[in-house]
Amino acid sequence: MVSQRKTASNEKTVHAQSNQSSTINQATEKKPNQAGATQQNDMSNVLIALDVMRALIEDLSAESSHYLSLNFDTTSASYQQTLDAIHNLAKQDITANLIDVSAQAQAHIITREDITVCGRQWAQMAFELIDPSLKLTWHCSDGEQIKANSILVNITGNARAILTAERTALNFLQMLSATATTTAWYAKCLTGTSTALLDTRKTIPGFRQAQKYAVRCGGGKNHRMGLYDAFLIKENHIKACGSITNAILQAKDLQSAKIVEIEVESLDELREAIAAGADIVMLDNFSTQQIQEAVSINSQRCKLEVSGNITQERLAELAKTGVDFISSGAITKHVNAVDLSLLIL
Repeated sequence: MVSQRKTASNEKTVHAQSNQSSTINQATEKKPNQAGATQQNDMSNVLIALDVMRALIEDLSAESSHYLSLNFDTTSASYQQTLDAIHNLAKQDITANLIDVSAQAQAHIITREDITVCGRQWAQMAFELIDPSLKLTWHCSDGEQIKANSILVNITGNARAILTAERTALNFLQMLSATATTTAWYAKCLTGTSTALLDTRKTIPGFRQAQKYAVRCGGGKNHRMGLYDAFLIKENHIKACGSITNAILQAKDLQSAKIVEIEVESLDELREAIAAGADIVMLDNFSTQQIQEAVSINSQRCKLEVSGNITQERLAELAKTGVDFISSGAITKHVNAVDLSLLIL
């Protein structure tokens, strides 16, 4: 329903909720400055503002490179200039300009499939940056599982503003809910076991923090956030260092407080990694029988992570082997957007 009346400003702040997360450094009882130890359950407003503003600028300006140089730090004195620029850019939505400038509307966002919700903060900010007077009433929280045809949020306010922010808000909700939903499917397969589902660095470029937040909302745990917070020694590193033992010893000598994880491709390499003092050993593309043997050989001397060829059908089988972690890049890189729609009522 679209009307010609004006409404008073009504700002509403929404704080997304997420599940408690447990990172690999906590599992190996490393020191507080280790991988992921400072990770927050909720995304910072600065990072969300950065994501959303850049997306809006891409949508609203043919000269986006100019606007991307603006200051996106919400604590900066020049942040207001960035907000003003976004508000002015909203006028460049030529299709929304077909609607009377004072027209008011009511709308909602609905899901066409069962999902695990994620992305409220991004969607909220998209609407508020275009028009702070828009009123959003949410009916679900991040991490909540909802059924098809459920309403996520009702939106009331200026019709132009609602439609200008629509696609940016939906893009974030669809992508992040897809990540959370896929993660929830995988995590469900591990219910009742002590094995944790981990993500990887195989994320959509530019959305590492956002997707890792979505993984937490879906019941998964975060692996290292980047290249800086834990060692993950893989095949090429081993070749460059000369051996598994050399690589592990050099890592411990370089930064003794960091987790040292190493990838192995055979049981003999596992034995060498354990002897050299690895904190975590990643079993790459091991068969289930090999994983069972690895668990026996390890005798809980270090943590074991399974990676490679991880499918939903295989998850429960792998968890029964007693490994500590199963990591999957598919939960963040194979993203099929969930089916959401914004409808004017």
